[in-house]
Amino acid sequence: MALPTQKDLNSVSFEDIAVAFASKSDQQLRKTYWLFKIMNKSRAVNLGTFFLKLALKLNLPIKNLIRSTIFEQFCGGETISDCEQTITHLGQAGIGTILDYSVEGEETESCYDLTLQQIILTIEKAAHTPHVPFAVFKLSGIAPTELLEAYQREESLNTADQAAFDKVVSRLDTLCSYAYHHDVRLFIDAEESWIQGTIDQLASRMMAQYNRKKAVVFNTYQMYRSESLQGLKSAYLAGREQGYHIGAKLVRGAYMEKERLRARENNYSSPIHATKEATDIDYNAAIEFCLEHLQFMAICMGTHNEYSCQYCISRMKKIGLELDDERIWFAQLLGMSDNITYNLAQAGYNTAKYVPYGPIASVMPYLIRRARENTAMTGQSSREYLLTKNEMERRGISSL
Repeated sequence: MALPTQKDLNSVSFEDIAVAFASKSDQQLRKTYWLFKIMNKSRAVNLGTFFLKLALKLNLPIKNLIRSTIFEQFCGGETISDCEQTITHLGQAGIGTILDYSVEGEETESCYDLTLQQIILTIEKAAHTPHVPFAVFKLSGIAPTELLEAYQREESLNTADQAAFDKVVSRLDTLCSYAYHHDVRLFIDAEESWIQGTIDQLASRMMAQYNRKKAVVFNTYQMYRSESLQGLKSAYLAGREQGYHIGAKLVRGAYMEKERLRARENNYSSPIHATKEATDIDYNAAIEFCLEHLQFMAICMGTHNEYSCQYCISRMKKIGLELDDERIWFAQLLGMSDNITYNLAQAGYNTAKYVPYGPIASVMPYLIRRARENTAMTGQSSREYLLTKNEMERRGISSL
């Protein structure tokens, strides 16, 4: 697939850092600068995350330090009510909030039930708040990972496991039904390949039930996986055959190192594209496919890739779609790529930030993963660091 050059796209500029950082005070900008300067050094991130985990395990009094640094940068608060300021702040810039209860790694029935209730609360918040356009969750937040994996391997489940799996489906249906009846779009996030097949199957079941008139339930497609583009096309064909719409959230992916390591350890071919270029080509091909079939699809591009955002904009213009077509959204993570989010919003496109929240200790696995992903992602931390550095120079303020 031949892609247009950056010059050919000639669309929204993501270089306007004055727009990107307009809402940050000098003090906030300086703090962001130092955080990304540290995160730009992989050794510092590795040492920092090790000592953070150790300190929390030993119950050392470091929560205030975490709250005022990495938590403040990437999270909206510990509760939904704590996120109100962030929701308002983003809303004033024309940016939506996607509340993401980001507690990870807590696998007990009581934790699954608590997560279920939290997601219901985020759906309620979206139903009654104009600036909260979506709700989101991970299936592993309401289900044992081992059970999802066993189901994907098509193992025969014993009576207890089958009852547990039926309970997972019931929880999932509760969320999708609640979203449907409150007219709230609901993202099911992507996860590791060894449970993604189960997620895809259940997401399709929910879309067949709740997406008859429009996309309410969205599945997530990780385009760094070599089979994802075909999976998206197959999902569309299944939707057409059975008469329902497809909600598609497009991401590149967040588990690359884990996927490749497991593939090596278990001696099977990695599901990840061999090159970033192949991922980028599939991502933009997925955008193209969704826009061409928008009559029966809705799309959210969860991406920090400037080119892909520009590519989507150029295709929208060529097709003659409105900038604020409700079937097309862009989304980035809170605390990152503000140059994309704020400039898209100012230009009139539907734009949102993922806003994680949850108790600090419980959200630490997410924050540690975010720090490591930023460091591992080619140029990501460097880009954030340079953007803040350039804005400080533009304002004429020092880093001290």
